[in-house]
Amino acid sequence: MTLIYHITPRAAWQRALQRGEYRAPSLRTEGFIHSSGPRQVVRVANAFYRRRRNLVLLVIDPRKVKARIRQERADGGRFPHIYGPLNLDAVVQVVDFPPRADGTFSLPKLSP
Repeated sequence: MTLIYHITPRAAWQRALQRGEYRAPSLRTEGFIHSSGPRQVVRVANAFYRRRRNLVLLVIDPRKVKARIRQERADGGRFPHIYGPLNLDAVVQVVDFPPRADGTFSLPKLSP
Protein backbone atom coordinates (compact mmCIF):
# COMPACT_ATOMS: atom_id res chain seq x y z
CA MET A 1 0.00 0.00 0.00
CA THR A 2 1.30 3.45 -0.91
CA LEU A 3 0.10 6.21 1.36
CA ILE A 4 -0.74 9.63 -0.06
CA TYR A 5 -0.27 13.02 1.58
CA HIS A 6 -2.08 16.34 1.79
CA ILE A 7 -0.74 19.58 3.29
CA THR A 8 -3.21 21.84 5.05
CA PRO A 9 -3.31 24.56 7.70
CA ARG A 10 -3.84 23.20 11.20
CA ALA A 11 -7.00 25.33 11.53
CA ALA A 12 -8.53 23.70 8.43
CA TRP A 13 -7.91 20.26 9.94
CA GLN A 14 -9.49 21.35 13.22
CA ARG A 15 -12.59 22.52 11.30
CA ALA A 16 -12.71 19.15 9.52
CA LEU A 17 -12.72 17.34 12.86
CA GLN A 18 -15.73 19.40 13.94
CA ARG A 19 -17.50 18.98 10.60
CA GLY A 20 -16.83 15.25 10.25
CA GLU A 21 -15.07 15.46 6.86
CA TYR A 22 -12.25 17.42 5.23
CA ARG A 23 -12.89 19.73 2.31
CA ALA A 24 -9.96 21.64 0.85
CA PRO A 25 -10.78 24.92 -0.93
CA SER A 26 -9.70 23.25 -4.20
CA LEU A 27 -12.65 20.85 -3.92
CA ARG A 28 -14.96 23.80 -4.57
CA THR A 29 -12.77 25.62 -7.08
CA GLU A 30 -11.24 22.70 -9.02
CA GLY A 31 -13.46 19.76 -8.15
CA PHE A 32 -10.84 17.74 -6.27
CA ILE A 33 -8.43 17.74 -3.33
CA HIS A 34 -4.76 17.88 -4.32
CA SER A 35 -2.57 15.25 -2.74
CA SER A 36 0.91 13.87 -3.30
CA GLY A 37 2.79 10.63 -3.31
CA PRO A 38 5.66 10.04 -0.87
CA ARG A 39 8.32 11.29 -3.32
CA GLN A 40 6.32 14.37 -4.28
CA VAL A 41 5.21 15.90 -1.01
CA VAL A 42 8.41 17.78 -0.14
CA ARG A 43 8.66 19.25 -3.65
CA VAL A 44 5.04 20.40 -3.42
CA ALA A 45 5.61 21.88 0.04
CA ASN A 46 8.66 23.81 -1.12
CA ALA A 47 6.89 25.07 -4.25
CA PHE A 48 3.61 26.17 -2.67
CA TYR A 49 4.07 26.48 1.11
CA ARG A 50 7.59 27.86 1.57
CA ARG A 51 7.93 29.68 4.92
CA ARG A 52 4.30 28.93 5.89
CA ARG A 53 3.76 27.90 9.48
CA ASN A 54 0.99 26.08 11.34
CA LEU A 55 0.69 23.38 8.71
CA VAL A 56 -0.05 19.71 9.17
CA LEU A 57 0.60 16.81 6.87
CA LEU A 58 -2.34 14.44 6.49
CA VAL A 59 -1.19 10.88 5.89
CA ILE A 60 -3.97 9.16 3.96
CA ASP A 61 -4.65 5.49 3.30
CA PRO A 62 -6.14 5.57 -0.21
CA ARG A 63 -7.89 2.22 0.37
CA LYS A 64 -10.06 3.90 3.01
CA VAL A 65 -10.97 7.00 0.97
CA LYS A 66 -14.64 6.88 0.00
CA ALA A 67 -14.33 9.43 -2.82
CA ARG A 68 -12.80 8.49 -6.16
CA ILE A 69 -9.02 8.98 -6.47
CA ARG A 70 -7.51 9.55 -9.90
CA GLN A 71 -3.82 9.71 -10.76
CA GLU A 72 -3.57 12.70 -13.07
CA ARG A 73 -0.80 14.57 -14.84
CA ALA A 74 0.29 17.85 -13.27
CA ASP A 75 3.61 19.67 -13.08
CA GLY A 76 5.53 16.96 -14.91
CA GLY A 77 4.27 14.05 -12.82
CA ARG A 78 1.18 12.06 -11.88
CA PHE A 79 -0.53 13.17 -8.70
CA PRO A 80 -3.41 11.60 -6.76
CA HIS A 81 -6.50 13.81 -6.85
CA ILE A 82 -9.40 13.07 -4.50
CA TYR A 83 -12.75 13.80 -6.16
CA GLY A 84 -14.91 14.45 -3.14
CA PRO A 85 -14.69 15.21 0.57
CA LEU A 86 -12.08 13.26 2.50
CA ASN A 87 -13.58 10.99 5.14
CA LEU A 88 -11.68 11.37 8.41
CA ASP A 89 -11.14 7.66 8.97
CA ALA A 90 -8.95 7.56 5.84
CA VAL A 91 -6.47 9.87 7.59
CA VAL A 92 -4.17 7.48 9.41
CA GLN A 93 -1.80 10.09 10.83
CA VAL A 94 -1.64 13.87 11.25
CA VAL A 95 1.87 15.24 11.57
CA ASP A 96 3.05 18.75 12.38
CA PHE A 97 4.75 20.10 9.26
CA PRO A 98 6.89 23.13 10.15
CA PRO A 99 9.39 24.65 7.74
CA ARG A 100 13.10 24.56 8.51
CA ALA A 101 14.92 27.78 9.44
CA ASP A 102 15.44 28.63 5.74
CA GLY A 103 11.70 28.24 5.04
CA THR A 104 11.99 24.95 3.15
CA PHE A 105 10.50 21.61 4.14
CA SER A 106 11.73 18.11 4.71
CA LEU A 107 9.65 15.03 5.30
CA PRO A 108 8.88 14.72 9.02
CA LYS A 109 9.30 11.51 10.94
CA LEU A 110 6.24 9.38 10.35
CA SER A 111 4.98 6.50 12.46
CA PRO A 112 5.30 3.07 10.86
